[in-house]
Amino acid sequence: MDFPLEEKLMSKKKPTYPVGEKLKDYLVKYNRDTKIPVFYEDLKRFSGGINVYDKNDEDTLWIRVYYPEHERAEIEESLKKVYTILHSDGNDNILQFLYVAAIDYCTFGNSKPFRVKIKNIYNDNYIYFYVKKADASRVYGLELEHTLSPNRINFLVYKDTLIEEHIAGIPGDEFIKEYLDDCDEVGKAQIAKEFVKFNERCNILLLGDMRSYNYVVIPTHDFDHIRYKIRAIDFDQQCYEGNFKVYKPHLFKENFKVVELVSKKLRSNSIEQYREEERAVMAKRIITSKTRVRRLLKCMASDTISSQENLQQLRMELYAYTKDMKFKRAKSMGQIIKTALDFVKRNYEDVSMKRLMKAGY
Repeated sequence: MDFPLEEKLMSKKKPTYPVGEKLKDYLVKYNRDTKIPVFYEDLKRFSGGINVYDKNDEDTLWIRVYYPEHERAEIEESLKKVYTILHSDGNDNILQFLYVAAIDYCTFGNSKPFRVKIKNIYNDNYIYFYVKKADASRVYGLELEHTLSPNRINFLVYKDTLIEEHIAGIPGDEFIKEYLDDCDEVGKAQIAKEFVKFNERCNILLLGDMRSYNYVVIPTHDFDHIRYKIRAIDFDQQCYEGNFKVYKPHLFKENFKVVELVSKKLRSNSIEQYREEERAVMAKRIITSKTRVRRLLKCMASDTISSQENLQQLRMELYAYTKDMKFKRAKSMGQIIKTALDFVKRNYEDVSMKRLMKAGY
């Protein structure tokens, strides 16, 4: 078994990469670029805040912020409009039924997002969304997740601001600490299977830093048992780090308890089966979304979303791992992703052709 990944192998701080014209054109084409009435920098003008604690009275590292009286009404009205744009058709008629219940600012992590809680005044139903500074690598991560993973995600970009919908689920670190031991044996086996598939997706799509607090576990009741799904919620480390190990969730010490579960519940041939299943499903998505994927990869190939040092390190590590010269010749992180996806698609088509020939077609 590989040793858990140490934090020192990751860069201390990732810079923000601007959304370029080619990516902006892509976002416009697929209705991701939409004018909004408030920006990330507007929300940073808060005048104070108080710490937010969880049910166990532990500091969540979020601060509930408040604004000067002369700005508060305008900011809250703008955030309600953002909600309508993100979740409906932007119709102002529903604004009268909404109010901003809380605006929280995260002091932990690289993106330092704002979390906005919108409530319905009649029934107290609520929903969250996040306001972040737009970063090209994060936008690529969101779009790759939407297009090539089993999940769909709703987000908007306007100038230097990114709006993301909230992904509901139990944070991975909380699930491992509070719920994992109480799962039945069938549930544990399914969690192990889902982690193998999740690990494979992150590995292929170069989504890094999937420590337990950067993904959620989603339990769903299905007849007489509970099904589990693991889903990424942080796309800050999309195609940035040069160390290939950063893109392997099973190497982070925060995930080690789930990795132990995989070794206990799954045989090596089952692990390989689930990896192949994930690659096959991803290949089908590449084929069915061919035009969109091609356009996205074309943007990525010409964009700068990492340092030359990281690019050089990653392409050499991938070449050493695969012996594929295309990795060694890659001139951008986008070209590395394209090479990886081409391999997944080509392998799937070769296997499918062999099966057809064997069947006599």
